[in-house]
Amino acid sequence: MKSDKIKNIHSLQILDSRGNPTLQVEIELECGIRAAASVPSGASVGLYEACELRDGDKSRYLGMGVMKAANNVNDIISRKLIGKSPLNQREIDEILIEEDDTENKSNLGANAILGVSLCAARVSSNFLNLPLYKYLGGINAQILPTPMVNIINGGAHAHNGLDFQEFMITPCGTSNFHEGIRMCAEVFHCLKKVLKEKNYSTAVGDEGGFAPDIKSTREALDLIVTAINRAYYSTKEIKICLDVASSEFYNDGIYKIKSENLELNGAQMLEYLKNLVEDYPIISIEDGMSQNDYEGWQLLTNELKEKVLLVGDDLFVTNQKLLSEGIDNEIANAILIKPNQIGTLTETLDTIKLAKLNGYKTIVSHRSGETDDAFIADLAVGVNSGLIKTGSISRGERIAKYNRLFEIEEEINPDFQKCNQNNYFYLGEKAYFARNLKNTCF
Repeated sequence: MKSDKIKNIHSLQILDSRGNPTLQVEIELECGIRAAASVPSGASVGLYEACELRDGDKSRYLGMGVMKAANNVNDIISRKLIGKSPLNQREIDEILIEEDDTENKSNLGANAILGVSLCAARVSSNFLNLPLYKYLGGINAQILPTPMVNIINGGAHAHNGLDFQEFMITPCGTSNFHEGIRMCAEVFHCLKKVLKEKNYSTAVGDEGGFAPDIKSTREALDLIVTAINRAYYSTKEIKICLDVASSEFYNDGIYKIKSENLELNGAQMLEYLKNLVEDYPIISIEDGMSQNDYEGWQLLTNELKEKVLLVGDDLFVTNQKLLSEGIDNEIANAILIKPNQIGTLTETLDTIKLAKLNGYKTIVSHRSGETDDAFIADLAVGVNSGLIKTGSISRGERIAKYNRLFEIEEEINPDFQKCNQNNYFYLGEKAYFARNLKNTCF
């Protein structure tokens, strides 16, 4: 009988998509089965995220090295876990949390802990000869997520004048994932042509969306609507999602939108966003208010919860405690899920469970500093998240996730092109709004 006990754990410093060091962890079982997982890194980081441990040695990678975290895996974590079964995921993660013994995982580093946690799940799926999504979700893992595809970058992800961080599109007029990505790809390429016609740069930002020096939020939205129409789609078939990342430009109660020379209080910021929703086919707003502006979040939720998804990223940072507070205060109606914000797979799954039990939509998400590891693609299907954010239709670390979802879709149903859409493809916010919201444009 094959032994499922851990024989060896090793961590290696590799590079992420921004050329900064990150961790790759490999676990080998006594039976010889191996697996590896790598850890992403964010540029726009929530105040309450788990700690990403960096070396701080300016003579190596400008202080961004992660050898301390790697050594913690190789010297401390490995001693605790060798001989354990990775099939006991919750036990593995509890050992990691206990050994770190800090609120934000600053001792061992959330990057070290997460690398081991994710790798434990992957090596377990290999041991059982199961696809990772089936290992995570069992027979219920059958719904492909609707992609929220980044096509214009701003904020911390680009060096242009845009204050908002992400302008995304999501398909509502298709029955399968392949077709949804095709629609978004066509809009992406049409947007490139539109930008060229206007003599804008078509260089891309951290997440693969174009990063032209656009002068305002509305100009970016107008360009996207033009591209949608240029690709022969309507704004009923393709909708727009925003990541405002407002914590990045909020200070002392004021939102400073520099590109438009605006200084807004919470009520005025609400009106600004409300007007955008009225004028454009926007169905999701992420971090529309700052993580520290609970009053603003309550205003936003009270006003727009029946019209759009109000997604908490910096607000919740995949943290069960923070989500519970949000639920109690009735703010937001969706949560972004980023495993490296909390540090272990089981904590991530617990947060997803809490969100679903309370009617909050879940969006599995990448980070701006990514690797070619497609774990989140399997995670999105495994938990039936319904939505996924993993960047644009460019840059290999983003495409890796889409390609993995293509593989999963064909695995789940080889005849996906003939399949009834309700069987296994989540039709994004078209389905969500049609079922749950009033005064919808659908």
